[in-house]
Amino acid sequence: MDSGISRGVAATVLVLLIVFASVAVAYGGGSHQTAPHRAARLATVRPVTPTPTPQHPNIVFVLTDDLSMDLLRYMPQVQAMQSRGVTFDNYFVTDSLCCPSRSSIFTGDLPHDTGVFTNTGPDGGFGAFYTHHDQRHSFNVYLQRAGYRTAMMGKYLNGYLTHTVPVRPTYVPPGWNEWDVAGGGGYSEFHYRLNENGAIHRFGGKPKDYLVDVMARKGASFVRSSAASGKPFFLELATFAPHKPYVPARRYVGAYTGLRAPHPPSYDVLPTNPPSWLSGHHPLNWRQKHRINHEYDLRVEDVQAVDDMIKRIRATLRATGQLNNTYIVFSSDNGLHMGEYRLTPGKLTAFDTDIRVPLVIDGPGVPAGVVTHAMSENIDLAPTFEQIAGTHAQCDGHTLMPVLSGSTPTGWRNAVLVEHHRPNPSQPGFNPDAQRRPSGDPPNYEAIRTPSFTYVAYRNGEHEFYDLRNDPFELHNVYDSLPQAQKDQLQQELVRMQHCHGHKACWAAGHVQTL
Repeated sequence: MDSGISRGVAATVLVLLIVFASVAVAYGGGSHQTAPHRAARLATVRPVTPTPTPQHPNIVFVLTDDLSMDLLRYMPQVQAMQSRGVTFDNYFVTDSLCCPSRSSIFTGDLPHDTGVFTNTGPDGGFGAFYTHHDQRHSFNVYLQRAGYRTAMMGKYLNGYLTHTVPVRPTYVPPGWNEWDVAGGGGYSEFHYRLNENGAIHRFGGKPKDYLVDVMARKGASFVRSSAASGKPFFLELATFAPHKPYVPARRYVGAYTGLRAPHPPSYDVLPTNPPSWLSGHHPLNWRQKHRINHEYDLRVEDVQAVDDMIKRIRATLRATGQLNNTYIVFSSDNGLHMGEYRLTPGKLTAFDTDIRVPLVIDGPGVPAGVVTHAMSENIDLAPTFEQIAGTHAQCDGHTLMPVLSGSTPTGWRNAVLVEHHRPNPSQPGFNPDAQRRPSGDPPNYEAIRTPSFTYVAYRNGEHEFYDLRNDPFELHNVYDSLPQAQKDQLQQELVRMQHCHGHKACWAAGHVQTL
């Protein structure tokens, strides 16, 4: 066990090997033929002890929706976390879209292993997640089996609480002790349905019904009850904020007006030699610029309640004596572009605006005010949570515990994979992230992101290559100028990553030779 985590867990551990195949049906319903790495994941879950002691660290995971890096300056609680803990400045998502990203977070697997590529249809949303039995392989299942109390609050996956999936609206996935999750109505923050442990309740339009505040109250209550139980706990607070339609808490309406969205060098500029989906975009007009600035105001107001929630949970941890034994993790499912590359607000691209998101971890043994440059991805969260809990299951990701010292261990990966499928607008179901051409609607692609370059291969045969050492804002696509040998090597390495399965193969594939 890594020395960083051993300080937070019991000194003596009993390693048990448990084969779960005989109980698989109890965790998701029905039978299916698991992929080899999924079968290994079921067979290698190793709880350290069936009844963990209170010394096992707690985990509070705050996951926001569409929160871009440029909003952190308006979140003092997150800034305080950065001063107390470790900031990952090379942290990326497997796809800059809600459901593929969240599926990777839950399972530790890349989209080609979760089977979730979009928000709707046969390869998207909660329906695909459920059909592929990803709910059986989510980290919370293993944490609960290791003795943790687990709670999920806020946003789960698109399509949940609808009639387009093969379960009843009262369905609660396995592995959760507390379940307070909203459907698509949660985007409006008011007038939504909440599944509270299998019972549907409707919330109205009063200030007390504001969803982020409801989550804060319920989260604090869960912390208090867990502290009283003497058991370690995991709490996920997954907000819909600051996703459009950008509905801030009423106490913050109008608190930020007249802000101008950031204007990096990529603002209202096309990269040279752009792909066909991007070429032809005209300079932003004044209406588009006004809209971008107005939406930026709303997004800043929107995240204030999230910051308040973090403050309240932290105060509750302190009041219950759990603060020094709790990891607090803050992140987002994807970023958002707002004017960069002449695109109106949206995501889905392989630009850093969309795939690079915040990750801040504060907790026991974590050094204060450290920034790590280690390449990391959202598939790494599941194995990290599992190691904190003293359990382990096979997945594509790698635990981040060795990085929490702030340094990059020798032999760490130097590349991450991004996989994107263009959403099919004809698929049934509500898709809150449907985009038109002005916001960017790239075709299917796979991409490699390393500290020194971004390489994108589109299924239509087009390519992008950005030399980040000389072009950090991805303004010059120099793919055509690369030697053919380098192009071939890039594609070979991408194919290797795209077809990896399981930790060993995906970790090896994350070590590329192209510089």
